[in-house]
Amino acid sequence: MSAATSAGTIAETGGARYLRHGRPLWRRGLLRTEAAIILAVILLLAIGTAVVPFFAQPYTYSTMILNSAPVLLMLLPVTLIVITGDIDLSVGSALGFSSAIFGLGFQAGVPIAVAAVLGVVAGAVVGILNGVLVTIVGLPSLAVTIGTLALFRGIAVGLLGTTAVTDFPQELTRPVSANLPGLPVPVVTLAIVLLAIVFGILLHFTPFGRGVFAIGLSPEAAAFSGVRVNRTRLILFVMSGVVAGATGVYYTLQYSNAIGTNGQGFELQVVTAIVLGGVSIWGGRGTLLGALAGGLLIAALNKTLQLAGIGSDTISIVTGAALIFSVVVASVAGFLSRRRRGKAAATPAVGA
Repeated sequence: MSAATSAGTIAETGGARYLRHGRPLWRRGLLRTEAAIILAVILLLAIGTAVVPFFAQPYTYSTMILNSAPVLLMLLPVTLIVITGDIDLSVGSALGFSSAIFGLGFQAGVPIAVAAVLGVVAGAVVGILNGVLVTIVGLPSLAVTIGTLALFRGIAVGLLGTTAVTDFPQELTRPVSANLPGLPVPVVTLAIVLLAIVFGILLHFTPFGRGVFAIGLSPEAAAFSGVRVNRTRLILFVMSGVVAGATGVYYTLQYSNAIGTNGQGFELQVVTAIVLGGVSIWGGRGTLLGALAGGLLIAALNKTLQLAGIGSDTISIVTGAALIFSVVVASVAGFLSRRRRGKAAATPAVGA
């Protein structure tokens, strides 16, 4: 490839973006999806402050993070799954199944630490089943996780019925919903930041992460280059189940309520946040920062609509519309990008 061709082409390899030489630094930053989403979050919060009475209060931002924490936690491993070209739609049901097992264990007199471990193990079971069906049996992840979504939601509801376990000790439930000392920031923010760093390093700075991107670009080429494709995919599904299980324990303590319907609909918010954050639903492209920014945008949108008196049904419609919009935009952008690369490849290089 000539110098002229390489300088005029935008390439994406392993999730890294190589922009044209000579572009100002500020333009490089503003052109990134992550920056655009973060600016959208700031703009949305500014609109809420201007339009909704009493919006600009520390309590508003604290509860916004607290309410969105389950989605922000679960989208971390699911982002890696989507980058491989798979999807996990069972995370909400895994949360509910974990909550039900945790609640039943506590109700049966099991020490609460043991009950919490059982809740995490319940989530891991969902992840293992998903991974085995996708990687060993060879079923498509979309069909598998839709099936386990219904399966484990039904099991969770069947275990508890309409009865909720609510008598969790306050010495555990209060700290879960508390703020950091002297700050309007929930304690769970530390867990989100810590896990985001761990998954961010794993995805963007390790051979494992490069394998994740390679699988999304071409599983056959990834396998040929030495990536253990099925093992990587299995590990990711197990990670997703473990995080969903741990989130189920957290969610149960946050609301002091274990019931089989906990987490219902969270899978839609998780996928919407990931796609809205610039992660390709077809795999091979995206960043963890973008997915987190998408999650914050959904959280800010939900909070603004709630404080404006908009009903939950309308909020669900808006969330679904945001998902469709982000997929359409990603499809158009991908088509235009492929078309530009095709024209560049067909144009002879200068001096060739």
